[in-house]
Amino acid sequence: MHRLWQSQETSLSKVFCVAVLVLGACTVTAMDVLVAQQINALNGTMVKISCSFTSCYRIDTSKFSMNWTYKETANDTEDMFMTFKNRVPSLRSDRFGDRVKFAGNLDKNDLSITISNVQLEDEGIYSCYVRNPPDRVQGLGVIQLNVVTELPPPRDSTIAVAIGASIGGMLALLILSMVVVKCVRRHKKQELISDEQKMEEEGKTDGEGVTEEGTKQL
Repeated sequence: MHRLWQSQETSLSKVFCVAVLVLGACTVTAMDVLVAQQINALNGTMVKISCSFTSCYRIDTSKFSMNWTYKETANDTEDMFMTFKNRVPSLRSDRFGDRVKFAGNLDKNDLSITISNVQLEDEGIYSCYVRNPPDRVQGLGVIQLNVVTELPPPRDSTIAVAIGASIGGMLALLILSMVVVKCVRRHKKQELISDEQKMEEEGKTDGEGVTEEGTKQL
């Protein structure tokens, strides 16, 4: 019975430790907001400003809150233009009119928005505030939107391909030349060895002939 009690106590201790670790992990990483720090948009087009978050808890729409704000520069005052209220997102400002739409999905922790017919005046800093109780920490994502009149031309890969092909051809020729030189040197070395062997054999033959003649004279 004592051993059984010790075993149960050990099991309970392990469960308690795991629970503490899980709760500790949720406390440390309670809210993480994921955004692109900078987005470029072409004037007159539609742009999507993405914002998503991670949380240890499911969204309770009666407690969940979300705010989107805009300011032209870092020193300006934020203008809240969208919020989550009464279980649905709603506009709080006339700055963008009906050009701003909620494009997220709360079931997937997605709070993204879209701005249609982007204007040069829309350039600035957009902030996505998230609170999902019982998470105690409020999440924040900050995005710099740049509005341009024309997108940079795509890079021409033809030149890069041509340069790569040229370098590859040069390397191939260099390797081929090295192989040819090595083969020629090896062939010459073999010829020299063969000539030396022939000379040695001829020398041995001549020596044997002289010895035989000397023997006959004797």
